Amino acid sequence: MTELGDFLRTRRSAVDPARAGFPDDGRQRRVPGLRREELAQLAHVSVDYVVRLEQGRTQRVSRTVLDALADALRLAPDERDYLFRVADVAPDRRPATPEVAARLQQLLDGMPDIPAMVLHRRMDVLAWNKGAAALLTDFAALSTADRNLIRLTFLDPSFRALYGDWERSAKECVAVLRMEAGRTPHDTALSSLVGELSVKDRDFRHWWATHEVRGPRQLVKTYRHPVAGELVLDVQQFTVDTHPDQLLVAYTATDDASREGLRFLLLSAQALPSGHLPAR
Repeated sequence: MTELGDFLRTRRSAVDPARAGFPDDGRQRRVPGLRREELAQLAHVSVDYVVRLEQGRTQRVSRTVLDALADALRLAPDERDYLFRVADVAPDRRPATPEVAARLQQLLDGMPDIPAMVLHRRMDVLAWNKGAAALLTDFAALSTADRNLIRLTFLDPSFRALYGDWERSAKECVAVLRMEAGRTPHDTALSSLVGELSVKDRDFRHWWATHEVRGPRQLVKTYRHPVAGELVLDVQQFTVDTHPDQLLVAYTATDDASREGLRFLLLSAQALPSGHLPAR
């Protein structure tokens, strides 16, 4: 239960005591945010119970208590969902190497005007079309292990250079991955990825420790593309009904200049080979 304890501690430190109804009482605070006794008071539980939760000495937590803690900590919807997942974990029995249905690849290839790909929730790139390869990178030239957006974001200099605001995008990646880690704590591939990035990148290690969580959502990102110039794109993400662990991601332009740049890029991409995983 250390994941739960770490999350509670980081969220407790992020709450402004004054806004939570605890004005300055003259006592020095050793750490920012709420004291344990203040969280206990807001959640209507004992201080000892909060201590045991944060130290991982409580095996089961009721829904009522989790709701009370989420309210006291003023958790956002994604954070509340993450709290429930790390408090009631179950073995991940899904396949470690998910496959993309042939019809889904056909859908990607049938979208010549829209860069699109299919991601696993731990941000593995499972399938893509020519537009996505032209926009981001030639996924076909990468090994299966390297086809992961968060690994590319942190460890590939040319991929990193694509982002108009790398830090913002990288933090979003970490928050999505942290959300997935709470949802599937026994996913060994995810644990391996987190371990690798924690060792190799100081920023990842720092942001992972903040326990920020976020589910997939529509985003606007700016790319500085070496061929198409600056592109401001809507990044839309859709859950695949037949495979809930997969996301269909599509990139569309938000303004005339970006539309023109994206159109030029996609025309230049017609010579690329069709993008899909080789047969296993």
